[in-house]
Amino acid sequence: MKILAVDYGDARTGLAVCDRTEFLASPLGTITEKSAAKTARRIADACREAGAEMIVLGLPKNMDGTEGLRAQKSRALAETLRALTPVPVELWDERQTTIRAANILSENGAYGKKRKKVLDSVAAAVILESYLAYRKNTGKT
Repeated sequence: MKILAVDYGDARTGLAVCDRTEFLASPLGTITEKSAAKTARRIADACREAGAEMIVLGLPKNMDGTEGLRAQKSRALAETLRALTPVPVELWDERQTTIRAANILSENGAYGKKRKKVLDSVAAAVILESYLAYRKNTGKT
């Protein structure tokens, strides 16, 4: 199944997609938008364009597992996406994904403007890799 992953942010939202075999997660790009409604429409458009059959939206939890304002915003975006697109929208714990994405970029020599440009889409790919591992390990593929 082709899945679109979303790392939602106030100003930048990263996107990633996997192949139909759910083996490879690849960064797809970044939406630069501050309006949640416009961001949701652009995510729905990206979902259609990619032929995705599911959206996995990162749910930013605090390290103790509680949810704050960012998680509430992600839950609200998920509801908006469910109204805009017929594909299922899953929320997925995204704790430390941006840190892992930054480490990946550092290991590959991406710094400064180059890093800022791709960090959110790499974070979305990290979210997607985690979700795909879960599906594989639980037999939900």
